[in-house]
Amino acid sequence: MSPPRLSQREIALFFFPLLLNVQLMSVSHSVINGALARQEDFVNALAAFSVAMVLHLFFASPSYQNHTVTIAIVRGRRSLRGTIIFIVLVALYVSAMLALVAFTPVGDFILRRLLGVSAEIAAQARGVLGVFVILPFFTGFRGLFQGLLIQARRTALVSFATLVRIGALLLFLLLLRPWFSGAMLGAAALVACIMVETSFVGLFAVRCRVPQDAAGERGTWEILRFAFPLAWSSCLQQTVPLLINAIISRLPDGALALASFGVIRGFIFLLGGPMRNLQQAYLTLVRRAEDYRPLVIFFRWVGGSLALVTVLVAYPLSEPVLGTLMGLDAQTRRYIALPLAASSLYCYLYGAANLLRGWFTGAHRTLQLGRSVIYKVALLLACWGVLRLLPVAIPGVAVAVFLLLAAELFETAYLYRQRQRLLASPTAGAAGAEGVR
Repeated sequence: MSPPRLSQREIALFFFPLLLNVQLMSVSHSVINGALARQEDFVNALAAFSVAMVLHLFFASPSYQNHTVTIAIVRGRRSLRGTIIFIVLVALYVSAMLALVAFTPVGDFILRRLLGVSAEIAAQARGVLGVFVILPFFTGFRGLFQGLLIQARRTALVSFATLVRIGALLLFLLLLRPWFSGAMLGAAALVACIMVETSFVGLFAVRCRVPQDAAGERGTWEILRFAFPLAWSSCLQQTVPLLINAIISRLPDGALALASFGVIRGFIFLLGGPMRNLQQAYLTLVRRAEDYRPLVIFFRWVGGSLALVTVLVAYPLSEPVLGTLMGLDAQTRRYIALPLAASSLYCYLYGAANLLRGWFTGAHRTLQLGRSVIYKVALLLACWGVLRLLPVAIPGVAVAVFLLLAAELFETAYLYRQRQRLLASPTAGAAGAEGVR
C-alpha cells in the first residue's frame, strides 16, 4: 500500500519552524546592523561589517551545506564519521583563508585593490575577519547537529536554539561595548552568540538517534565526492554578493551604496532566506513524484506572503521598521525604498531555485549545481564589464539589487531547463526516480 499523499499540513509543520529559524538568524544580523547604525561613524561601521560578512560568507559558505549533506548522506555511524571528516576539512580550510585575509598583506590586496573600499573600511573589515577565524568550527558542527534534527523532523528544536542565540546576542552587544567599538563590536557579539547556539543545538542533537540504513551507508570517499561539489557550489554562490560589492564600491556613491546594500541584504536574508529550506523540505519530505506538486503549491503561497511583507517594510512600515528599529535616517530610508521593494521578487526566485536544488541533490547530480553557479558568476562578470564601459547615473544600491535579481533569475531558469531536459531524456524514468529519495 502506497503512503498517503504529502499534505500542506505536513509540509507546514516541517517548514515553518525552519522558516522561523532562518528569520531568527537574520534577525541577529539586523540587530547587529541596528547596533552599528547607532555608532558615531555608522556609515563606515556598517560598510566594513557588510564587506567583512560578504568575504566571510564567501570563504565559509562550503560549511553552510553541512546540514544538507547530513540529511542526504547520514544513514549510520559509518556515514556519520565520513561526514564529520568532511566538516573538519572544510572548517580548517575556511579558518586558514580568513586568517590569510585578516593577518597578511593579502587582505589589503583583496579589500583595497579588488573590492575597492577605503583604507578605513578595509582596516575595520580585517579586524572583523580576525575575530571570525574561530567561527568555522562552530558553524560547521552547528550544521551537522541541525541536519540530524531536521532529518528526525525535530525542526522546532533548531528554531529554539536560534532563539537562544538572539537573546545571547542582545546580551553580548551590551556586555562587550566597553571593549569593542565600530564593526568589531558586531563581530565579537556574533561569534559569542553562535558559540552559545551551537552548544544548545548540539545538546538537542545527541538525543536524536542516528538513522540506521545499512543499504544507504556510504564510505568517506563517496561522501567527499558527493559533498565537495555542493560545497563548491555554495562557495560560488557567495561570489555573487562579493562581485556586487566590488561593482558598487567603485560607483560615485560607493560608501553609501555598500552600507545600504548591507541593510537590504539583511532584510533579504530575513524575508527571502527561509525559502532556502525548501531544499531540505524536498530532501526530507518528498518520497515519490506526486509529492513534488504539493511542495510547489506551498512554495507559491509562502513566497508570495514574504514578498508582500518586503514591500510593506519598504514603504508603509518604513519609518517604524527602518527608522525606529534600524536607526536609519529619513534620507537613507528614501534611498533604499525602491530597491528594497524590488528585492521582494527575490523571495520567489530564491524559493524556485532551492526547490530545483533539492531535486538535483536528491538525484545526486551535485556537479550540475556547481555549473549553474559558474554560469551565474559569468553573467555578473559580463555585467561588470558593461557597467565599466557604459557608466550609469543611477544609485549604486539600485544597481546592486538589479544584479542580484538578474543572477538569481538566470540560475533558476538554467536549473529548470536542465531538469526538464533530464526528465525528457530516454532515461527519464531513472532520472525522476533518482530525484525522489
